[in-house]
Amino acid sequence: MIVISAVLKIDPARTADFAAAATTMTAATLEEPGCGSYRFAITCDDPSTAIVMEEWEDQAALDLHFATPHMAAFREAVAGIMLAGSAATKYEVASKGPLF
Repeated sequence: MIVISAVLKIDPARTADFAAAATTMTAATLEEPGCGSYRFAITCDDPSTAIVMEEWEDQAALDLHFATPHMAAFREAVAGIMLAGSAATKYEVASKGPLF
């Protein structure tokens, strides 16, 4: 399994625009084969920071995700909203289970 964790810096004056694009992106992505989870959140203490957490079955599913029309549309929609300083990390996970 692959887990993606990203911290996205966004224009806080355009949080509603970002949320609309993220909502559309999430709905489409959750329909993709190999997608286990896909969620955006705006942080409570900083409206210029959004978090995305993703789970993918394998690299092939993630590669297909990056090539989808809704990914291209999302990138276009947030081009003027995203700010410098965003970062994403990919984790390759051998197992998954409850924390407690």
